[in-house]
Amino acid sequence: MSIFSRIREDIAAARAHDPAARGGAEVFFVYSGLHAVWWHRASHAMWRRGMRFIPRAISQITRFFTGIEIHPGATIGRRLFIDHGMGVVIGETAVVGDDVLIYHGVTLGGTGHGTGKRHPTIGDRVVIGAGAKLLGNIELGDDSAVGANAVVVRSAPTWTTLTGIPAQGRPRRGAPTAELPDTAGFYVI
Repeated sequence: MSIFSRIREDIAAARAHDPAARGGAEVFFVYSGLHAVWWHRASHAMWRRGMRFIPRAISQITRFFTGIEIHPGATIGRRLFIDHGMGVVIGETAVVGDDVLIYHGVTLGGTGHGTGKRHPTIGDRVVIGAGAKLLGNIELGDDSAVGANAVVVRSAPTWTTLTGIPAQGRPRRGAPTAELPDTAGFYVI
């Protein structure tokens, strides 16, 4: 897939998620969440080739202009949309699936100075509310949702809604019955 196809795909995703988007040109020029993702793709490609300083410099310059910090080592899926992204932080070993929606102030962070995989893995079609913190080497299943200001420190299966501090889960509204976690109607984190 060409870079231009990916950009068109990202713009379409932004327009689908944001009712305030008035057109493709507006989204292309003024949506800082998309700019951060596009610069991340460039820095991530260099990171994968073993470069370290230039990708980190690009990440920090992008943070200065957008308020969004995505480590060049993070793996980001297709059509990620960061809406009102100021304060978003995505750590080095984070993995974000396709069609994910992240609101402002979200952290996908670590919990210490350990090495190896230390940041969250986010499934496809996940919505993460404003101010949410997902911390440590945890996995969040596909089609899940994280409420605003939730603090998630444990993994959760598909179709889970997580709210609170620490976050507790329950089946997400609209979940297909066959995909609900095998619990007594509640999934406690």
